[in-house]
Amino acid sequence: MSPPCEPQLLSSYAQPRLARSLLDIATSAVLYIALMVVMFLTVNSSYLPTLLLTVPAAGLLVRTFIVFHDCGHGSLFSSKRANRYVGRVFGLLLMQPFTQWRQEHAVHHGTSGDLERRGIGDLPTLTVREYEARSWRGRLGYRLFRNPLVMFGLGPIAAMIVGPRFVSHSWRPRFRNSVLGTDCVLFAMAAGLCWLVGWERLLIVWAPSALLAGSIGIWLFYVQHQFEAAYWTHSGEWSYTEAALKGSSYLRLPRALQFFTGNIGLHHVHHLNPRVPNYNLQRAHDENAIFQQVPTLSLLGGLRTVRLKLWDEERGALVTFAQARRAPATRTSAMPLGDAAAQEGL
Repeated sequence: MSPPCEPQLLSSYAQPRLARSLLDIATSAVLYIALMVVMFLTVNSSYLPTLLLTVPAAGLLVRTFIVFHDCGHGSLFSSKRANRYVGRVFGLLLMQPFTQWRQEHAVHHGTSGDLERRGIGDLPTLTVREYEARSWRGRLGYRLFRNPLVMFGLGPIAAMIVGPRFVSHSWRPRFRNSVLGTDCVLFAMAAGLCWLVGWERLLIVWAPSALLAGSIGIWLFYVQHQFEAAYWTHSGEWSYTEAALKGSSYLRLPRALQFFTGNIGLHHVHHLNPRVPNYNLQRAHDENAIFQQVPTLSLLGGLRTVRLKLWDEERGALVTFAQARRAPATRTSAMPLGDAAAQEGL
């Protein structure tokens, strides 16, 4: 791995371009809303065309999330006000309170890979020792949570619909107001749409694409930090730069999928400097040698990471439940990522 570098290395890429940012809006939320209108208009004649449009609608909603995500980092526009207003509007499409989400995501960036600061804005991950120290109920609960059917099936409902609706009295007023204000507007929007198109049509048109987009989003968030040779260490040894370069994957996707996911597969670049807009991530990666040795995954390799469940501190690798059951002396060494990538044909 190349020597650590500072985020300032990418400062020249962290310059948003207004025309390009407006194009992002046009090719995400605007296209998504237009496609949803078409789906509502066609659902009465035949549900099959509407169902077929679910996939591109989900892709556009994922892209809308990436633009919302850039607003959260203040990277879509030079103006803080523009980022805030666009983020709030896009948050309604995604059912996310912008201010509260932005805060939790900032914590994620500042703690990713730190074993002592897990739990906010990231996917809960136990070490082998922590898992073994749990009661059988605790282990069962963790196994259920990490089951793909639960994580990608029920996960979108929890992450999009249920979880963001609640507030804590310990939060600052602006975070509580962000959630409560978003909830009120969403309730009014849902009531208006139910009156306009009916609740049955609303569910069969909106829900499939929204839940599919949520599943894709959870998988993207998972694969960006959950791979065999990931980066987890204790606070005293934790490094922001090392966490970005070693603990964030480069997910190489086909061009069409890279469009719908807003280049978020270049997650190592994003974590090194989150102020780089999504449309500058590829150029930053291509033009800087520091990124040529980062953990790289193919689409197939990314799908295979779902089997990894626990962080093994002795091996310095994420392992499966089966691997965790083996005695330390019989556990095989983690395959170097370069060898794994070679076997996947990268």
